[in-house]
Amino acid sequence: MPPQYLRIPGPTPLPDAVRKAGSEQMVGHRGPEFMELVKRCSEGMNPYFRTASDVMILTSSGTGGLEAAVVTFLSPGDPVLTVSIGNFGERFAQIARAYGADVTMLEFDWGQAADAQAVRAAIREMVAGGRTPVAVQVTYNETSTGVTNPLPSLAEVIRAEAPDTLILVDGVSAVGAIPMEMDAWDLDVVVTGAQKAWMVPPGLAMVAASPRAWAAADAATMPRFYFDLVRHRDALPKGQTPWTPAVGLFFQLDAALRLMEAEGREAIYARHAACGAAARAGLAAMGFELFADPDNASDTVTSALVPDGADWSALNDEFRVRGLQLAGGQGKMKGRLLRIGHLGDVTVDDIVTAIEIIEQGALAIGLPVEPAAGPAAARRAGEGA
Repeated sequence: MPPQYLRIPGPTPLPDAVRKAGSEQMVGHRGPEFMELVKRCSEGMNPYFRTASDVMILTSSGTGGLEAAVVTFLSPGDPVLTVSIGNFGERFAQIARAYGADVTMLEFDWGQAADAQAVRAAIREMVAGGRTPVAVQVTYNETSTGVTNPLPSLAEVIRAEAPDTLILVDGVSAVGAIPMEMDAWDLDVVVTGAQKAWMVPPGLAMVAASPRAWAAADAATMPRFYFDLVRHRDALPKGQTPWTPAVGLFFQLDAALRLMEAEGREAIYARHAACGAAARAGLAAMGFELFADPDNASDTVTSALVPDGADWSALNDEFRVRGLQLAGGQGKMKGRLLRIGHLGDVTVDDIVTAIEIIEQGALAIGLPVEPAAGPAAARRAGEGA
């Protein structure tokens, strides 16, 4: 049967109000109704980016937003430092390389967060070699490993060592679920995606850029057209997008933002923290080895190693037949990890249900799991967070 419990790191489940909004009748994308809709959505996201800059909304996946961040503000040959802690850090670097950037990779072991002093050393080495980075690419929350980078400390080091360097942030699975302070942390470009914390179907990327970034855009020469953020910036005051937008997704984003406003930003962050605590405690109580460094474990996705001797495909089949859809490992961790998404429309009760099904699946393939230990631990941790 199809999964009833979607617990992957995105797309995330849709609240009923968001589903209903997707059935609204179409409006003209150059008319007054859409003008007001764009304004509401852009302004409604500012409290989660925490920026005085406008939030632009692109009709694309989050990867499109990352491509826009590269092509709008950089030129071929620009030295770029990519701080990578997993699959999506690698992807950010691949985008920059595809457009001719001179990328230096600073890679950390999967499951670990980036170390600020290592970032400092990498920047100093580039500067000493006459290659001061024009930009540093950082993934805030790495869904392939379940790790959240210490973004404030990383940004502080970057700014101290290279004051004019652009800080480009992949916040796709972070913004709206965990604290983001774009202006206070002096970030230049922050990207997120509709299908994560925003509880909307895939197809929208949201991007905000600093004055420093817009100054760089004037001199940037990478080829760009659809993903030219200057065009989006200039269209926004008119209540428009430069190209035909996914109007139905804007309706759904508008509905989701109303739900988020009613709950409150700090309550949203607390709910995600509780769900993260529940997922980690539940898995650990069943004997699963958590993969992420506990000091930097994500509150939007939890990863754990598949137990020795267990086959991920067989285990996943047991989950799916019981209605639970989890994510497996990516890249070099394919077949070695299971990942529970807990962002967007999710509660501690949802996580306890997922842990109950994981327990059932584990017992079905003969793993030595103590019955009821996982769900009980998840409940205690979630309620105590």
